[in-house]
Amino acid sequence: MEKRNSAIKLILILSSIAIMLFIPFREGLVFEYQDSGKTLAYIPFSKEERFQIIYTHSIHLTDVVESYETTGQYEIKQYELMYEDFSIGMPENASEGEVFEQRNGKYYLKNMNRIFPYFDMRIGRIRANHRVVYNNVEYPLSKYIEPGTWIRIKIEKMNLLQLLKGVNILEST
Repeated sequence: MEKRNSAIKLILILSSIAIMLFIPFREGLVFEYQDSGKTLAYIPFSKEERFQIIYTHSIHLTDVVESYETTGQYEIKQYELMYEDFSIGMPENASEGEVFEQRNGKYYLKNMNRIFPYFDMRIGRIRANHRVVYNNVEYPLSKYIEPGTWIRIKIEKMNLLQLLKGVNILEST
């Protein structure tokens, strides 16, 4: 009888550990290695947050600011784009429902409603200097992810194992 109780206790302990390791419980902005599911870095936050990705455009060498918010449905919505030059790769006008503005030598696309389950990008090796801005603090992605790496950016619930394997950007500055 005593062996049986010990075995039940052991099973309960192991089950509790497995639940803690593998059941997702914490939401965050996840920077994943390609589309592998391997978390490289993350920013923990609730369902409805805002963040920006800033990078230096490879041709006209000025900053581009992409502004995003989460939808609460594990999707990312781009709501604004700011840039300084109409060169290659930059929009010349607003799409339907969007607003185009020029202010202080910069161009803005506002009222964007582009929704993605995720988006991919490659961390620049030379000029791009990709940064994520969260709560008005700028974090250089090359500090957490090797330049040249293709990453997938998405919102997801993470389990303890993912949290332990990835770098919490907010805690590693």
